[in-house]
This record gives sequence, C-alpha cells and structure tokens, in this order.
Amino acid sequence: MNEPAVSLTDVSTYLPGDPIAADYYAQFAESDDLRDNVMFRAPKFRHHVSPEESSIDMIERAAQGLIERHGQDVIEGADVLITHTQVPDMAFYGQGGGIAHRLGMRPSWVLDLHNGGCAAFVLALNVARQLLASGQGRTALIAIAQNAAGQFFDQPGVRRKAQSAVPGDGAAVGLVTLSEESPVLGIECRTYGQYAGEMTLAYDPPRKWWQAGPGEGSIGFTESKITKVLARGNRQVPEVALAVCDRIGLDPKDIGVLVTNQPNRVFLRNWREALELRAERHRDTFDECGNLFGAGIPVNLDRAISDGQLEAGDVVMMAAFAHAGDFAGAAAVRWGGRA
Repeated sequence: MNEPAVSLTDVSTYLPGDPIAADYYAQFAESDDLRDNVMFRAPKFRHHVSPEESSIDMIERAAQGLIERHGQDVIEGADVLITHTQVPDMAFYGQGGGIAHRLGMRPSWVLDLHNGGCAAFVLALNVARQLLASGQGRTALIAIAQNAAGQFFDQPGVRRKAQSAVPGDGAAVGLVTLSEESPVLGIECRTYGQYAGEMTLAYDPPRKWWQAGPGEGSIGFTESKITKVLARGNRQVPEVALAVCDRIGLDPKDIGVLVTNQPNRVFLRNWREALELRAERHRDTFDECGNLFGAGIPVNLDRAISDGQLEAGDVVMMAAFAHAGDFAGAAAVRWGGRA
C-alpha cells in the first residue's frame, strides 16, 4: 500500500532590520589568527535581530506570507508544529508552545528540534512527512528562527573576531500538507554521532556556558577543527543529495534548483561542482544575508520561488549539514507552483 502524498506547499520568510554592511565589523576587527581562513570571508551584507525582538516575534512575522496566501484558518488549524531556534529565548525550553499561542494554533503535536542545526528544515520536513502520512493530521507548520548573529556574534568581545562577520539572522515558516500539490519525492537524513560535541563554546578563562565569568563565549574554532569541518561538509552534502537522487531515480543534472545552507562561498562552490550543476541552478543569498544557519534553505527557497527561478514541475533539491558535521540531510520536492 502506497503512503499518501505529502507536499511542501509553500514557504514564507522574514529578515530583520536593514542590511548591515561588512564595514560594521571592520571597525571592531582585531588581529585574529583565523581572519584569512576561507571559513570567515565575510559577506557584503547581513541582517541582525534587534535586542527587543524574540524568536517568536520573528516566526510570527515570517508566517505573514502564508497567512496572506492561505488564510488564517489554515495556520490556526495546523495539526503539527515543528520548530527550531538557533538561540532559544529561554535556556530550559524551546519556543514551540509560545509560537503555537502567538499564531492561534491548537496543534496535536508540538516538537522543538535542536539537533538539526543548519539542516533543521530538512529534518523537520522529514518528521512532518512521517506524521502526516501516518494519519496524525493533514497540515503541519515548520518554523525556523536564526537569531544568533545579532545576539551571540554581536557581543562586544565576539564581534572583534573573524567568525562574527559571517552570520546573519532570518526566519521562515513552511506549510506542509497531505496533498499532491508539491510532493516530497524523497528524504535522506544521516546522523554522524562520532562528531557530536566537536562544536564547542570557548571562554577565557574556561567555564561552563551557564557559569558567570569575564568575557563572552564564542565558537571554539581552531585550524585543525576547521580543516575537519571543511572536509566533512564537502563530502556530506553531496552524499545525501545523491542518495535522494538514487532513491527517486533522478539524474543529478535534472535537478531544477539546488538549495543548501550557506556557511561560506567555498562550500557553495564545492557542492554545486560535486553535483555538476551550473552556478545559476544553485540558489544562495550569501552576499545579501550571510550564513543563515537553519533558515538558509527556506529563505533561499522562498527567493527562488518568488522570482521564478523555481518553476512548476521543477525538482528542487534541499541539502545541508549541521554543526561540525554531526548531521546531514537532503530532500527533493517536485514544485507545483505557488497559488
């Protein structure tokens, strides 16, 4: 018996504030051993969440496009809500309940995902697909908030580091339905537990993240760690994308649009070359938005849909890896068009 079709019906997004140019970070930059590393070549612009703006605020603003196109009732009546927030507003719990309340929802399922990282949208789509196909509802929302740039990376002590100039903030909400409108053709999710914990926070002097002390925490990058992450990311993203292609019988050259996370320009180039795709078929907003972490895939997908790069009938391949390479995922959708 075939499973019922599940579709990624639509997506809408939000970028906070005005674009912030690279000059903003140049005024704070100090000598940094990693400043010339390819991982930290800054984008021209990025957006920052304001100190007063919560991740729930961001999701509510991102959802407006879906409300305008599909109606408030569709959002309020969703059976499943799956969320991912890069920097939770509160340490002990995720934002799922607060998002449900803000959007007027009474979902049967509320799930906060943390392990998906930059591939959270693919992981959430996989979970939503399984829940809807198994009879747990007819509609799901995927809500992603990347809010680390204007909070974590803009701390006075961190903004002086090369790593601070790359991230940008943004949010997205995807609508998943039990339908054949824009069917999910295949998904591949892989966990690489041996790399879990290799992404770390660094403090000087060392302390737990929750302990009081001098100085702000930053990502604990070293040349050795960066080399390993580059090697893993270069391998994992094409691997999961090709696994999906193999499962659904799609020649990679027939991918209509490739949408990935966007840590830096090197990864973007290497991934499309590995899949033998021309640059114009790989959508990114790196120089406009920087590294959007988990919001990268839905923001780029929304842009590809809005400007007609992704047309009805095209197959869009979404692929990403997370953290230091502990998770990777890819999903193919045959786009049916936006109503």
